[in-house]
Amino acid sequence: MKAVILAGGLGTRISEETNIRPKPMVEIGGMPIIWHIMKTYSHFGVHEFVVLCGYKGHIIKDFFANYAMRASSVEIDLNDGSMKLLDPVREPWKVTLVDTGESTMTGGRIKRARPYIGDDTFLLTYGDGVSNVNIDELLAAHRQDDSLVTLTAVQPPGRFGALALGESQTKVTQFLEKPEGDGAWINGGYFAVEPEAIDFIDGDEISWEQQPLSGIAHQGKLSAYKHKGFWQPMDTLRDKQYLESLWHDRAAPWKVW
Repeated sequence: MKAVILAGGLGTRISEETNIRPKPMVEIGGMPIIWHIMKTYSHFGVHEFVVLCGYKGHIIKDFFANYAMRASSVEIDLNDGSMKLLDPVREPWKVTLVDTGESTMTGGRIKRARPYIGDDTFLLTYGDGVSNVNIDELLAAHRQDDSLVTLTAVQPPGRFGALALGESQTKVTQFLEKPEGDGAWINGGYFAVEPEAIDFIDGDEISWEQQPLSGIAHQGKLSAYKHKGFWQPMDTLRDKQYLESLWHDRAAPWKVW
């Protein structure tokens, strides 16, 4: 089974990092966040990846092209130009990096990569968020519902203090500092997808999260797998720093490998 990773966006809300590299290459614990995402999939036996590149895609290509050298000790003979990896670090991964255009929307990127995805059920996620979602359970739910797409539904944690106030009330009777959230479920990515779902994407200007998913839902072919564990996007520098602190403290819930 293949995992498709959307890795081509500009990441404008974390421009402190993305001015010099694409968002999936922003590092957590010294490794790009896309590596963390791939390690999670690999833990569940998914070792084939299709990475949909766009903005500064050459940096993603360089990372994978030089992965073994970057992660290993190296002996270089400057006399004859030879190089030997002394303790080569390997991953059981096959990575296909597809140029999908700098300004292409998420749906358009998926459609452009159709020849590389194949005709079997595939997994899909964004290249800027980590989770300890159980991929086996996601796939089981997808197959049980016989849907074209199953998304992982998550409940994001509260970010700000919450006040309980009536229409004309001025006295605060209840205050919660960063509550767990309002109970609403949102799309957390980590999709299981049938290739036929790509037919709902008309072209480059189409966002996967809008017309395609709406059309699939209208036909009763969109399901949700409820994930109550850890999920965290990296939309801002604050998010990046939070993930970095979890990794530094050896308390990263997404590290299931």
